[in-house]
Amino acid sequence: MSITVVGSINLDVVALTDRYPERGQTIFGKKINYFSGGKGANQATAVAKLGKSVRIIGSVGNDIYGKNLITSLQENKVDTTFIKKSNSLATGTSIITIDQTAENTMLVLKGANDDLLIHDIESAFSEIKDSEVLLVQMEVPQESVIRAMQLAKEKGMFVILDPAPAEGITIKALDYADLITPNRQETEHLTGIDVTDIDSALQAAKAFEKMGVKNSVIKMADKGSVVYQSGQWEYIESIQVEAVDTVGAGDSFAGALACGVIDGHDLVSAVKFATIVGALKVTKLGAQSVPTLSEVKAFCEERGLKHYLLETAL
Repeated sequence: MSITVVGSINLDVVALTDRYPERGQTIFGKKINYFSGGKGANQATAVAKLGKSVRIIGSVGNDIYGKNLITSLQENKVDTTFIKKSNSLATGTSIITIDQTAENTMLVLKGANDDLLIHDIESAFSEIKDSEVLLVQMEVPQESVIRAMQLAKEKGMFVILDPAPAEGITIKALDYADLITPNRQETEHLTGIDVTDIDSALQAAKAFEKMGVKNSVIKMADKGSVVYQSGQWEYIESIQVEAVDTVGAGDSFAGALACGVIDGHDLVSAVKFATIVGALKVTKLGAQSVPTLSEVKAFCEERGLKHYLLETAL
């Protein structure tokens, strides 16, 4: 059994600052870091660090940055067989600013991610035989995401759509999703509903159901999440930690959720586990600073959260 991720692979240029500059203003920052990133790569890394077999289908530039990003994925035990090296576009880059509250702003230059074409998707899927879950986001071309979802459905795979970022979302992707995991901004973009509490999250979940997606996890950041399954729902509280860097928290959540799904756990249990993983991620700098299973177990024992662990994580 394995998980397939179709998504972006980026170099993250991360600047730390006490406060954001105002428009037209120049201020001094505190520190700059260069990390491996991209929603697809982040999610694949999360899956691998949590002990599952995972491959990524994506595209980098035929340059030193792309080479380094592939090496980083390989070091984290991600199968990189289906990563394309583009000769026409440079490796994607995210320029990220993090302030003293650990919140971030992000400018994404997609670069070679836009060179992941339908042909590349079809070629990869023709060789994939053992995958049970597909995890997708929206930082690569929409038509490539849709084609991957179509082919995954034909193979009987469970399709998880993390509809991020909001700017890249296409409604058509909902036609092929078994589960959708939007945050507040993405939910409002898709449904017009501003999720501020459990009631509005339920309204959004029901809206997604009418749009054809029966299962959803409506994420409300520090207010927790609502798990909705064909009319039944449950509220999952957030886990309070001291945040350092929120970049990649949603990707860690998505990767952990996919791990729970592939092991056959119910969605509520998988979301509880993903909540822990996402919380631990924000305590470290770097989008791919995902906790290992042993770190998750230690945290749960320390906080008295053993019921948040999946059986396979014990």
